Formats: sequence, structure tokens, C-alpha cells
Amino acid sequence: MVGTGGRWNTGHMITEHALLPVIAGQEDAFERAFDTARHIIAASPGCHGVTLARGIESPSTYLLLVEWESVEAHLVGFRESEAFERWRALLHHFYEPKPIVEHFAGVRGTGG
Repeated sequence: MVGTGGRWNTGHMITEHALLPVIAGQEDAFERAFDTARHIIAASPGCHGVTLARGIESPSTYLLLVEWESVEAHLVGFRESEAFERWRALLHHFYEPKPIVEHFAGVRGTGG
């Protein structure tokens, strides 16, 4: 990722990868809340897809993948919005510890 003037420029779609450590015993409630929260993030400008998967070896850990037009669409457009506050209210009390969130860009020549 290249930073220019506080902006991230990858030249193509990026993927947000978040490991969500849900408090043991709260998985069903988290999944119900996520059903609502999914629509909030999916409606955000620059969001092109949302996928949630549950860990097999660690069933209290979820993998969230969100396709964004840019890192800024996520960090500025979504995270600085009222929609993010609704997202946070629905989901953030399920996490212990705090989620690990990173952004990835496809590698040329590999289909990414």
C-alpha cells in the first residue's frame, strides 16, 4: 500500500480482514446481531461485499472479510460515520479482546 498525503492508494480493491474474538457462550447472540449489522456495513459507500465465517478449531473466533473500494472508504467513509456507531453498538460488546483488523491488496499476476 502506498500512502500519499494521508491517503492509501493500491490501484485496486482492498480486502479488510478482521479476526473477531467473540466471548465464549455469546456466539449465537453475536450471529443474530451480525445479521442486522451486515446490512449497515453493506450499505456503506465503497463497500462491495461482506463475508463472515466461523472458526472450526476456534469456534468463538470469526473471520470477517469486507471488500472495499479503498482503505479510505473503510477508515474514513465508514469508521467516521453514524453507520459505524450503529455497527459498534450492535457488535463491539461481544469482543474480548479487541479484534485484529488489517487491509490486504491483491498481488499482480495471482488473480488478485
